[in-house]
Amino acid sequence: MNWQMARRAERLNPSTIREILKLTEQTGIVSLAGGLPSADTFPVAAMQEATARVLRDTPREALQYAASEGFAPLREWIAAEMTAQGLKADAAQVLITTGSQQGLDLVGKVLIDPGSTVAVESPTYLGALQAFAPYEPEFLAIEGDDEGPLPQALDAACTGSNRARFVYLLPNFQNPSGRCLSAARRLALVAQAREIGLPIVEDNPYGDLWFDQPPPPPLAATAGDDAVYLGSFSKVLAPGLRLGYLIAPQALMPKLLQAKQAADLHTPGFNQRVVHEVIKNGFLREHVPTIRARYKTQRDAMRDALQRHLPEGCRWVAPSGGMFFWVELPAHLDATALLPRAVAAGMAYVPGTAFFPQGGHANTLRLSFVTSSPEQIDAGVAALAGVLAASGATA
Repeated sequence: MNWQMARRAERLNPSTIREILKLTEQTGIVSLAGGLPSADTFPVAAMQEATARVLRDTPREALQYAASEGFAPLREWIAAEMTAQGLKADAAQVLITTGSQQGLDLVGKVLIDPGSTVAVESPTYLGALQAFAPYEPEFLAIEGDDEGPLPQALDAACTGSNRARFVYLLPNFQNPSGRCLSAARRLALVAQAREIGLPIVEDNPYGDLWFDQPPPPPLAATAGDDAVYLGSFSKVLAPGLRLGYLIAPQALMPKLLQAKQAADLHTPGFNQRVVHEVIKNGFLREHVPTIRARYKTQRDAMRDALQRHLPEGCRWVAPSGGMFFWVELPAHLDATALLPRAVAAGMAYVPGTAFFPQGGHANTLRLSFVTSSPEQIDAGVAALAGVLAASGATA
């Protein structure tokens, strides 16, 4: 039997990060590669108590098929929470997704045609490139600076006959760069996008993980019906729940809902009820600050280790939240080629080239600090520094 693959299957590629994580399963490896939240932050006791209450009070409903839109009380909670952050939303605009990764897939399914253009930051989230790629878009990298995408650079997405369907942005502690857009840059981006008629898809998995002050309001708070907003419970509760959501204009909701129904009927109703039980009385207001405090300590440890160990010619900026450092090596070094040597030296990272839609930028890499202790971070960065020095970086 000869199976004939669909053309879109050629655009399905393995996750670079997942492949690298296999390397870290070796004993003795300090992994600064994966974008996993720390398992030490998972609220196990609260989840156990909520699970017991759900199974005691609504077992039949929790274990039955559920509405495709999601559990109504959870959608109402999300709408109220986002409205408090400046994004005025009604529960009817909220669609519960199986992780925010599914939200990206639904957006791609509904908005992308083969050959159409999607504008993205440079670098951008690898998972978004993977989610959009099977729908066969052409990716347009938006020029930026240390503060993020340049507003005037959006014009490139709306020139000629093939106008971009949307621009995909991660304003808060971006994966992989760690940068957070200023309030002024956000307003300028929204104003420029509105002027040229470019919709915005805003992805915000890390916004609650700020260290010193919260980020400015979402882009969608200003863009309104010109934006789709994606959120997640993975970083503030637990990724194993696979619970995310999107907030979309009413004009898009019917097709997004139909795409959701075709994909999996609904996100597990049991998980939704448990999460709502956990968060409905303000649990996150007490829990998330403990995550921030932990991650800030680890951020400081990585900042200090980079300052202490990395050779001259390396460049980075300490993030003000999130989970990642973005490191630029001297121009002649190739982070992908150096990775096997780093693993042999006892540490792992993610080469940066995978985060660029057209590749290149071989001298970049991403480091994650949230799953390692300060001592492990120091050892991992020291090992990386040794590899760089042996490869010709200035000591």
